[in-house]
Amino acid sequence: MSQWQVDLSGQAAIITGAGSGIARAIALGLSASGCSVVVNDLNPDRVEQLVEEIATVNGQAMGFQGDISNRFQAATLIETARDAYGKIGILVNGAGIFKAESLQKIDEWDWRRQVEVNITGTFFMMQLMSRVMADENGGIILNIASTAGHPKPIEQGIGYVSGKSSIVAMTKQAARELAPQNIRVNAICPGNIAEADMPQPETPANAMNRIAPPDEVVPLALFLCSDAASFITGQSINIDGGESML
Repeated sequence: MSQWQVDLSGQAAIITGAGSGIARAIALGLSASGCSVVVNDLNPDRVEQLVEEIATVNGQAMGFQGDISNRFQAATLIETARDAYGKIGILVNGAGIFKAESLQKIDEWDWRRQVEVNITGTFFMMQLMSRVMADENGGIILNIASTAGHPKPIEQGIGYVSGKSSIVAMTKQAARELAPQNIRVNAICPGNIAEADMPQPETPANAMNRIAPPDEVVPLALFLCSDAASFITGQSINIDGGESML
């Protein structure tokens, strides 16, 4: 990924949901760019494997297994990261849950769980981390949303679409409120990205007629986390092979 790197030497980041998919790819990209990373996931094996992979290429990483929809665990994640690396200038909210259930059939537990992780967990991390960033002269928050619901509905997945659409709205509102504190907030909205936990269409529904690997999201994420994007905030950027224009 050398052609995608920016210079983030001396910086530190928290990446939630980093055990797989897009968030994992972003964690690897940040590390390769010189950033120390704290990687979070519910699955402890995934956390350990990612930390070990980063260590093999001399990156600085530590893992934190926890549920960011629990406010106490979210706060502990942030304090653990600060104890390890000092100032945390970047937060990537990648944790999310997808259930392919319809409006009429989704049960209450699956609805509430998706709301808790996709919306409330993202809110907790933004709220708590922005307070820290405000005291440390600013920072960068990057949320992983989706083209699902922004702008296109999907065949089934009312809980997921509701959560990801909410992240787009929260991104704009947070950016507006936090701009005076030198905190930039943006979102990436992936679509047609090959992720193990997401259904893949037999025929790609995009102008480029292909499904992309998670690595192709990394350059945009690194750009938004760098000083090159210093005048960009409140944006939700589609990265979908042209799906959203069809």
